[in-house]
Amino acid sequence: MNSTVTPFFLDARQHQYLATHTPFYYTPKTALVSWLPDHLFTLAVPVVAYWGLSIFFHILDTSGWKWLDKYRLHESEEVKSRNLVTRAQVFWAVILQQFVQTALGLWWIEEKPIGADVDHVANMLRLAEPMARAVTWVFGEKTGSHILATQGAEGLYTLYWWAIPSAKFLLGMFIIDTWQYFLHRAMHMNTFLYKKFHSYHHRLYVPYAYGALYNHPLEGFLLDTVGAALAEWIAHLSTREAMVLFGISTLKTVDDHCGYKLPWDPLQLISSNNADYHDIHHQVIGIKSNFSQPFFIHWDAILGTRMTRKDIELRRQKQQQKAHKTQ
Repeated sequence: MNSTVTPFFLDARQHQYLATHTPFYYTPKTALVSWLPDHLFTLAVPVVAYWGLSIFFHILDTSGWKWLDKYRLHESEEVKSRNLVTRAQVFWAVILQQFVQTALGLWWIEEKPIGADVDHVANMLRLAEPMARAVTWVFGEKTGSHILATQGAEGLYTLYWWAIPSAKFLLGMFIIDTWQYFLHRAMHMNTFLYKKFHSYHHRLYVPYAYGALYNHPLEGFLLDTVGAALAEWIAHLSTREAMVLFGISTLKTVDDHCGYKLPWDPLQLISSNNADYHDIHHQVIGIKSNFSQPFFIHWDAILGTRMTRKDIELRRQKQQQKAHKTQ
């Protein structure tokens, strides 16, 4: 039951609006899968997403379809000849990391009220007072009061169901990007960290999809598991918000290692941090560049570690010109 006092600007009609309107993504179900609580489903989503997309790209890798050749970043034979680890070794290393990730997740993640167990109207009413102060501060007392009286319910609805979840989701993405950029960069700049830990991942000179999480177990724990836990905690994500963030970040990580530059791939369209961008990092010329992952490239751009295909071409042209001058 709602025990929160109704704010002054909400009449019966507006209160009814809040009680009867929910966005398309909402479901009152307390579990998305009847036989599995949502907090456990949240731990399963990254694993299912990882292998689901990896199998798709593995099918492309082994299909022999010639029409795919123009989208491949590397020839199939190059994958076999230049990588320093077998696919079987990669598979079992990823399984180990996902086992550790899931086990720690069972300890970390808590069961929270979900769906109809949450009093969403009461939560919206708690936002009413700070929203009213903000509206009257921006628009003035008279105009602000009019806006609240006529559109207050719609404002609360938008704030609660769209603005706050979007802000939390973006914050979670920013936290993951920030954590992974600086840890990833440190792994390259410190010789000990690179040799003992991160060099495992770079045994894949030519990346492929299910090698995305091929790491030293300690690095996998620090880079992926801890980063995701920090994002969930700092952004104060609900169980289902965390589920979506973990699922998308996993899909993005797999896609960034897929070895294809696909013009119709939505994960490669939403950001310039894509398979082609990350492939540069796996090459000798770009190993001290393009540390950003998995979402955006702002840290590379800000801190001067971004490298593009055009930058590589310009560098090679300068090397050729220098070589001609010395002859």
